[in-house]
Amino acid sequence: ILTILGNSAVLATAVKRSSLLKSPELLTVNLAVADIGMAISMYPLAIASAWNHAWLGGDASCVYYALMGFLFGVCSMMTLCAMAVIRFLVTNSSKSNSNKITKNTVRVLITFIWLYSLLWAILPLVGWGYYGPEPFGISCTIAWSKFHNSSNGFSFILSMFLLCTVLPALTIVACYLGIAWKVHKAYQEIQNIDRIPNAAKLEKKLTLMAVLISVGFLSSWTPYAAASFWSIFNSSDSLQPIVTLLPCLFAKSSTAYNPFIYYIFSKTFRREIKQLQCCCGWQVHFFSTSNSAENPVSMMWSG
Repeated sequence: ILTILGNSAVLATAVKRSSLLKSPELLTVNLAVADIGMAISMYPLAIASAWNHAWLGGDASCVYYALMGFLFGVCSMMTLCAMAVIRFLVTNSSKSNSNKITKNTVRVLITFIWLYSLLWAILPLVGWGYYGPEPFGISCTIAWSKFHNSSNGFSFILSMFLLCTVLPALTIVACYLGIAWKVHKAYQEIQNIDRIPNAAKLEKKLTLMAVLISVGFLSSWTPYAAASFWSIFNSSDSLQPIVTLLPCLFAKSSTAYNPFIYYIFSKTFRREIKQLQCCCGWQVHFFSTSNSAENPVSMMWSG
């Protein structure tokens, strides 16, 4: 419910302000699409299976569920990676160079992200890798246990781990470390903190927001990754069902965090949310936060 309502608000705000959106901000919209897509396509089936105490639909629904999870998961990861790279390029470029990141460039990047994610998602359907049930029996994902059982499963999981997890994660960390170093050096050059330009203060807030979005996603999926790698090298029966279930639920919660981060850091987003009306005509109200970025959401990624 939080995922659908929060990301729907993000999309509604983006549609309302479509003419004012900056090109890098399209990645924020793409992340909201991936999050709400995961919630709509996967969560109802998982909830129904949980109430049933067993997976519903058989092998076909299991493959569908795993495919959707892999598709939207890789899309979210690659979108966060693209956000980090663009933030790094904008922070380390002059204003004239940062304006070269056009909407068409970002649209091409988003198209590549979806095609890349779709490619990895359909590979198990065409014979490279496998989909299968989770150890607790009410969810499906990549068949991690096939890592040692077949060369096919070994090569797929290893390649997926390197190209869809390790490389994007290292890129995100490297980009934000580079941004943090640049901001640190810039602040060192200014002796009096009261004389720090507003642009530098805004840059720091926007970078912090981007870091929180990435940290939220990575920290949510880390326990699941740990449980999955345990099942690679050990029998799934060695873990209690609750030990494998909780990391899976925590990973799914990653789709609900981002709208709250936008709401805390963007005064414009809060104002737009307050103006949105429910289908029954009621006004949606949220608590206001005084310590937030004063600039429009369109400055979110452009700095």
